[in-house]
Amino acid sequence: AQYTRGTVTAFAPFDARADAEALRKAMKGMGTDEETVLTILTTRNNAQRQEIASAFKTLFGRDLVDDLKSELTGKFETLMVSLMRPAYIFDAHALKHAIKGAGTNEKVLTEILASRTPAEVQNIKQVYQQEYEADLEDKITGETSGHFQRLLVVLLQANRDPDAGVDEALVEQDAQVLFRAGELKWGTDEEKFITILGTRSVSHLRRVFDKYMTISGFQIEETIDRETSGDLEKLLLAVVKCIRSVPAYFAETLYYSMKGAGTDDDTLIRVMVSRSEIDLLDIRQEFRKNFAKSLHQMIQKDTSGDYRKALLLLCGGDDD
Repeated sequence: AQYTRGTVTAFAPFDARADAEALRKAMKGMGTDEETVLTILTTRNNAQRQEIASAFKTLFGRDLVDDLKSELTGKFETLMVSLMRPAYIFDAHALKHAIKGAGTNEKVLTEILASRTPAEVQNIKQVYQQEYEADLEDKITGETSGHFQRLLVVLLQANRDPDAGVDEALVEQDAQVLFRAGELKWGTDEEKFITILGTRSVSHLRRVFDKYMTISGFQIEETIDRETSGDLEKLLLAVVKCIRSVPAYFAETLYYSMKGAGTDDDTLIRVMVSRSEIDLLDIRQEFRKNFAKSLHQMIQKDTSGDYRKALLLLCGGDDD
């Protein structure tokens, strides 16, 4: 699908050489002109940023990302370097970091694998293999276990049924199976949840959720909440939310990354960068609708300095 609901689009008139020169000037000598850096990098799309990096190397024999790393610091540096990562490598890189070293970042695995389309997941697996000479599924199964691992493996197969008309009889059957596997059973048959939620088409599952509500009197989310726990519960809920609406899922993810004390900057940066050319306009709309304030206001209140300026430029406007 061609995404057209991003806040960042191709900049025109675009001149990679001029941008490269401006960036070099901003970082050369004593002190850095952060304003120039953030303005250029947040207003060019990813393909244009790659052209700038290439022009930068051609003109100065220097690596733009290395220069950004040596001139910038903290969250602002992380954000600028993330913007420079080629779009197709972005998810593979995030997953690699989620499973490397001590401890696994289940949150990142959940967010990416629950929200990406089957075509995107296939692409991530290929890129992972090319970039890191390793099999993503092997890496993930090595770091996870139990039903959480099984659902991740199902999602990694990227074999969700295509959306091709809904079979009402199968809708009824799936809703009944889920009801019997959860609410009606002592203990839970997690496998049924994993198979149905991991493989059925999006339009089919939306009907299943409605039918489930009719049969059981509960939203499927309430049942998952009661019947499962830990990482599996979070992943099942993420899958359900993404089936209902990917932008609403990301609006909620952004809201909780900033709500309360402290900010989960890794999540904030990852979502803002990865969705900026895809559906950030829709995410902003859902945010406004569901949280009674705009994404712009929350970023404004929760962040500061050049980091804030850059995030607000990526956000692309206020919805109040």
